Amino acid sequence: MITKFEEVFDKIKSHPKKQIAVAVAHDSTVLEAVTKADALNITDYILVGDEQKILDISKNEGFEINENKIYNEPNNIKAVKKAVQLVKSNRADILMKGFVNTDDFLRGVLDRDNGLRTGKVMSHVYVLESSALRRLLFITDGSMNIYPDLETKCSIILNSIYLANIFEIEEPKVAITTAIELANPKMPSTIDAAVLAKMSQRGQFSGKIIDGPLALDNAISPWAAEHKGIGGPVAGKADIIVVPSIEAGNILCKAHVYLTGGNLAGVVIGAAAPIVLTSRADTSQSKLNSIATAVLTANMERSLSIKFGNVHY
Repeated sequence: MITKFEEVFDKIKSHPKKQIAVAVAHDSTVLEAVTKADALNITDYILVGDEQKILDISKNEGFEINENKIYNEPNNIKAVKKAVQLVKSNRADILMKGFVNTDDFLRGVLDRDNGLRTGKVMSHVYVLESSALRRLLFITDGSMNIYPDLETKCSIILNSIYLANIFEIEEPKVAITTAIELANPKMPSTIDAAVLAKMSQRGQFSGKIIDGPLALDNAISPWAAEHKGIGGPVAGKADIIVVPSIEAGNILCKAHVYLTGGNLAGVVIGAAAPIVLTSRADTSQSKLNSIATAVLTANMERSLSIKFGNVHY
């Protein structure tokens, strides 16, 4: 089981070098991350964006950029489309969001004719490196699906399990989190959590371990779970946290970074290729972690994909 990002970098050293297409690359943290990835021999790059800004940033920050790898496109929307097209045409293996609004970036990814759709639900997964837990914690979905319904949550769960499997967590424990631990008709997220837990009990996720509703404390803290008298295979041991809404996931992950100084990565699962999607304000290290996570994902067999059984809604 991979427990920290250092182990990801060690693992992908022997993997084939991947090509990454960066949409709107004129940003210092993005350029630092991709040049470091190149120096580590894990990815090569194509930088799509304002060429002059890319060159100016590189000169000011001391980054060594290959000018032949820049595709000049000052318009952000067109830059996203071009980067997506590079991946779609197999000229790049990984797509990366640069200094562009997430909505504009995802609009290009989700374009029905020219995007990276596969017919599956796409979802975002943050991977948090926790010094308190001494392991990785997967948070979904804090950047893509705004307020997922029950059916969408099924796909979000499967996407996150797929990524956890890639991180060598063979049987990840999934906590469907809310503010409380009991089903309450006035809180729809608790009803969804209870239904998903029952579906898991009846084998509708092919034996995967899913429980809820659970609050965050008793999902990850054995002491909190025991103190509150909450049992089960997931309580206090969750590997994956499924949040009720994009706000909850976004706030949780940014709190991890800005209140604790925590380390993270962010990727989109379910697209035709791995996608690096981080906040524009994330550090270059977080973006490098995300690139490494995407490389790890790109090098795994697609047969790892998980399917759930006869699900009834």
